[in-house]
Amino acid sequence: MAIKILGAGDEAALETFLLLHRHASMFLRANARRGGLVDRGGRYQGTYAAAVEDDRIVGVAAHWGNGIISVQAPGAASEVVRAAVRESGRRVNGINGPWAHAVAAREALGLEEAPMRLLSREVLYALDLSDLVVPDALASGRVRCRRPDRTDLSELTTWRTTYRMELEGYEAGPELRASARQDVEHLNAEGRDFVLVAGDDAGRRLAYSAFNAALPDVVQVGGVFTPPELRNRGYARAVVAGSLLRARAEDVRQAILFTGEGNVSARRAYEKLGFVPVGDYGLLGFV
Repeated sequence: MAIKILGAGDEAALETFLLLHRHASMFLRANARRGGLVDRGGRYQGTYAAAVEDDRIVGVAAHWGNGIISVQAPGAASEVVRAAVRESGRRVNGINGPWAHAVAAREALGLEEAPMRLLSREVLYALDLSDLVVPDALASGRVRCRRPDRTDLSELTTWRTTYRMELEGYEAGPELRASARQDVEHLNAEGRDFVLVAGDDAGRRLAYSAFNAALPDVVQVGGVFTPPELRNRGYARAVVAGSLLRARAEDVRQAILFTGEGNVSARRAYEKLGFVPVGDYGLLGFV
C-alpha cells in the first residue's frame, strides 16, 4: 500500500472509491466537488491523502482549512491521517468519519489524552426521498417551511450559537456568536438552510435545519434546532421534512443524517420520517 497526496486529475479515482462508502462520505464527496483537490485554503478545500493499492484508492483523509479531518479509510486510517496532517501543516481541531476510523485517527495522531469538547458516536441514517413520511402539521398547513430572509438572521444566529454549545461543546462568548452568524449567512447565501414557521399570518419561527453537505442527487441534513421552549411538539421533524420536500422537487433522491446514539427523541423523530440506520459515525472535537 502506497500513500499519495491527491491533486488535479485524481477526482475520478477518488469518487469511485467514495461511492463504495457513500453514506459516510458526504463531506469528502461534496467538498471535493465544490473545491477540487488542490489545497489553496478555500472554504471547501483541504489536503487529501490517499492509500493506494494496485492503482486503486482504498482509503482517504482530508484535512480541511478549519482544522477538521474527514476520514474514510477501512484499514488505513492511521496512515492517511498522518500523511494529510503532515502535508497540510495545520492544527487538528476535530475528526469525523465512521466511528472506528475516527477513533483510529485520533490514536494515530497521538491525541488520546488531548482535551476534548466533543466525543460522540452517532447513528448514521439514510432515506430514499420517495419514502419520506410528511408530518400532518406540515401537510395541513398548520406549519410552513420556507427559506430564511434577512429578517430572520438575528434569531437564527442565536439558535445556531445555542446549537453549537449544546451539540458541539463550544463555550459561550462573542467569538462563538460571530462564528455562528457566519455559518447562518453562508448557508443562507448557498440556499441550504430552512426555517419552520407557524402557518398563521404571524409566522412565528419554530425550528431551523440545513444541508451541511449537498450533491445533485443526495443531501446531508444537519444543524437541526428547536428552541428549548418549543421542543417535543414535532417541529424539528417538520422542518426536516419541509427541507426534504424542497430537495425532492429539485430531483434529489436521497438524504443522509447522523445523530447521537443517546439522543432518543431525535432518533425517533427521524425514524418517523422514514430514515433507517445504515451504520455509525464519529464526531470528535478538540479544545
